[in-house]
Amino acid sequence: MNDINAVLLLSCPDQKGLVAKISDFIFSYNGNIIHADQHTSRRGKMFFLRIEWELEGFALTREEIPVAFAPLAKQFNMKWELHFTDYVPRVAIFVSRHLHCLHDLLLRKSLGDFAAEIPLVISNHREERPVVENFGIQYCYFPITRDNKMKQEEREIALLKEMKIDILVLARYMQILSGKFIAHFPNRIINIHHSFLPAFAGGNPYQQAYDRGVKIIGATGHYVTENLDDGPIIAQDVIKISHRDAIADIQMKGKDLERMVLARALNLHLEHRVLVYGLKTIVFD
Repeated sequence: MNDINAVLLLSCPDQKGLVAKISDFIFSYNGNIIHADQHTSRRGKMFFLRIEWELEGFALTREEIPVAFAPLAKQFNMKWELHFTDYVPRVAIFVSRHLHCLHDLLLRKSLGDFAAEIPLVISNHREERPVVENFGIQYCYFPITRDNKMKQEEREIALLKEMKIDILVLARYMQILSGKFIAHFPNRIINIHHSFLPAFAGGNPYQQAYDRGVKIIGATGHYVTENLDDGPIIAQDVIKISHRDAIADIQMKGKDLERMVLARALNLHLEHRVLVYGLKTIVFD
């Protein structure tokens, strides 16, 4: 039980005494809080909290905690989720022909930067199989056409469930997932894209941005919803560019940002620091 913590994420209408009630719940079972972060929205007066405490010496077992907490959650109309830091999530990466984010994630995993397993990579192209398998990871090829898309998604869902995958990462996966697919993994699919949208939509966004003389470029990591590239944002970043940058320079800088932002978004999710509320997120960093 040493060094294993419980993490509680919750949201509810704001009112007096919430912090005291939740802290007292943990204290009453001999819990030691090691981290707490809260936010109250001015509009709508909603309360958000991430609180983490040690399981060593805590009087409740993991199974007993949600049962004991449920009456308090009901009293204050809380939406909540409970996690434990020794659980190692299983991540599947989806990729097409843009490979920079995939390579970055695999390298970071091999260096121990992620508290997760990556047992599976899925692609609609064959080319990257040798590299992925060199990391000891299963590589599955699912070619997608207009005629077979739904059938292939059914096969992918079956495989993901068979392999007990918790989180999906779209590392520049250039296929649009159906609403039926997304519904199987709500707020568990993380995507990365350049932040030229919506100004430079469509093909050749870097060329469009270059032609307009943009001064910053960026990347966005977000949860996937049925609204394309419009899900709740987890992480974003930008970098300055100038008239001296050729299109190739802008693309290189954009790739660097995408790598960094996607890794940050995944880590925030793995550490249970993201709380989705409507169309936005509360990120406890």
